[in-house]
Amino acid sequence: MKVTFLGTGTSQGVPVIACTCPVCVSLDYRDKRLRTSILISEDAINLVIDTGPDFRQQMLRERVNKLDAVIFTHAHKDHTAGLDDVRAFNFLHQKDMPVYGTREVHAQLRQEFYYAFESVRYPGIPQLQLVEITDTPFFIEGLELVPLPVKHLHMPVLGFRVGDFSYITDANFIPEETYRRLRGTRTLVLNALQKETHASHFNLDEAIAVAREVGAEKTYFIHISHKLGRHHDIAHQLPASMYLAHDGLTVIA
Repeated sequence: MKVTFLGTGTSQGVPVIACTCPVCVSLDYRDKRLRTSILISEDAINLVIDTGPDFRQQMLRERVNKLDAVIFTHAHKDHTAGLDDVRAFNFLHQKDMPVYGTREVHAQLRQEFYYAFESVRYPGIPQLQLVEITDTPFFIEGLELVPLPVKHLHMPVLGFRVGDFSYITDANFIPEETYRRLRGTRTLVLNALQKETHASHFNLDEAIAVAREVGAEKTYFIHISHKLGRHHDIAHQLPASMYLAHDGLTVIA
């Protein structure tokens, strides 16, 4: 299975236009972070987890011409705002796009993209097939996804495990049951917002502690704010087998 990091950044902590902070002025391509999302490719199946505001740009950059489903972790705008752009795949595939999410996520999508759900369907709107999920494992095109319930302050968020690969974003608490579901993970992806403590995200030290608890062979940190600093500087401070992800990075899981 191939995993491509479509984006590894976040809107939080992003400085204003013309900022001269070290990340903004960096010439290192690894410091150019779009909003967090991943592409999972297994045989001929392509799945995207979250469609942030940069979704269209990410699809074009990676030259993705086939998409089988979208899966949402939660309903925050930086993870859903790009859903409208699945209309390009509607046109390519001539079918509705399956959109997997909890009841709460679907309710938010129906509100934000109301025009896609009206009884009179305007030509060219995104064609969406909402598929409700809970914390029970489910299948997409024969590929099993195991939900990983976590908390984003008080908000429920779902991570997902596919085989030996586990993905968690926007979390600051992992319950014991989810740790049990993480056992045996070989590749872990986890949010690490910044060095300072944050109300709803793991900071870097907390993310490292969680990674040690899970004990994966490799851990990649995502949902990185500018406050964390430049990729080159942070990468040298991480324990063995732990890495900062960057946009466009591809790993085999």
